[in-house]
Amino acid sequence: MSDALLSLRISCGYAGKPDVLRDLSLDVRAGEIVGLVGRSGEGKSTVALAILGLLGLRGGRCRGQIHFQGRDLLQMTSAQLRRVRGKSISLIPQSPIAALNPSLRLSSQLDEAWRAHEPGRPDWQPLLESVSLPPDPAFLRQYPKDLSVGLAQRFLIALAILHRPPLLIADESTSALDTITQAEILALFAKLNRRHGTAILYISHDLASVASLCHRVAILHEGRMVEDAPVEDVFRNPQHDYTRQLIAAIPRIPSSSGLARLVGELQGFGER
Repeated sequence: MSDALLSLRISCGYAGKPDVLRDLSLDVRAGEIVGLVGRSGEGKSTVALAILGLLGLRGGRCRGQIHFQGRDLLQMTSAQLRRVRGKSISLIPQSPIAALNPSLRLSSQLDEAWRAHEPGRPDWQPLLESVSLPPDPAFLRQYPKDLSVGLAQRFLIALAILHRPPLLIADESTSALDTITQAEILALFAKLNRRHGTAILYISHDLASVASLCHRVAILHEGRMVEDAPVEDVFRNPQHDYTRQLIAAIPRIPSSSGLARLVGELQGFGER
């Protein structure tokens, strides 16, 4: 895709095992939210690690091409990749408490994330307000253990958007949250995309959240992409048997209490 912000064509695996991903193709345009869906073990997190150049830390290997903003990430040195991670591509992981340094105050974690790419120390108030966190010194003096899971996830998002990266990778970032907090985080992702044009690769096994958030959905099955189309097309007219099985397994709940409706209400509230 010539206008893609991110374009990858890869095969990935781990030592002594068959490839987890085989000839996988995926594109993300600037300002687009793409859902990457599959069951546990299908290789969704392997895609994220490959993009970030971290697959080797898990004993993995990756062949092919990962083009981002016109450059092949697989051809970059470790030093070059460090300048990309956090600055141009940010990761929002699944477990917010585990992802934060328990020994550092929140203010120190913001400072360190900023100084990794820029000098000085900006005013954190606009950043905190943009993710609905308390913009006051008392909040930043806290440690991760003082936060609820929802607040910790918002703080991780603040760290991820610190440098206004054009691409966020959200790897199962709502799976550990209750339904209300999940809807709030999805609404926050939608707001970041709408206001700043941030592209998001939203990795999840939850089709309901994908339907409420994403513009396009890619279905991963047995290491291959079996479907890649606009969300409406996939849900109304799935082309692959595996996709039809996934959709059939979605719990049927009244639309008045559906996740999509709640996300819409929260988005509307955020605009008022």
